[in-house]
Amino acid sequence: MSATADATIAKFQAQATEKASRYYPAEDEKTPRKVRKSIRPTQYRKSLQPGAILILLAGRFRGKRVVLLKTLDQGVLLVTGPFKVNGVPLRRVNARYVIATSTKVDVSGVDSSIVEKVSGEGYFTKDKVSKKPGEEAFFKQGEKPEKKTIDSSRAADQKSVDKSILSAVKKDRDLVAYLSSSFSLRKGQKPHEMVF
Repeated sequence: MSATADATIAKFQAQATEKASRYYPAEDEKTPRKVRKSIRPTQYRKSLQPGAILILLAGRFRGKRVVLLKTLDQGVLLVTGPFKVNGVPLRRVNARYVIATSTKVDVSGVDSSIVEKVSGEGYFTKDKVSKKPGEEAFFKQGEKPEKKTIDSSRAADQKSVDKSILSAVKKDRDLVAYLSSSFSLRKGQKPHEMVF
């Protein structure tokens, strides 16, 4: 016999002589699952640089062209319209749902302290409403709902960010029309063949 065959026979004989343990758990013992995923920092496309004009593909403002201000963590981008040009306010957008164009706007004049404030944790969180609908809400069903009021500090932030971007945009006459127009596809147009 070969040496490998002798080794396997000895292995089986050793296993046969071992006694089975008398203890068996009544229920299967749960062992934690091994997670092999590690958290990695988000890798953004090279075209997603501050000042780039993006086309939004999803959400309330889909089809609008916006200016990228900053890349945030977890695949989120901070963008603005500017609001006076196309009605898009300061907002966060998922980086997967944008197309970056080759057109750029100078955003060096934007106040960095305001951009840091806007890109902070609690800036976009909603205030919790503790009121439960009761009798008053039932009787107010026929009336028009109250208009939502925008916080004055958020409006001031919007104006200060847009002021410097608007001055850069107005230098090029065609850029204002480009930002105010919306993007759409017609029959026969293939986005993967287009150059933006």
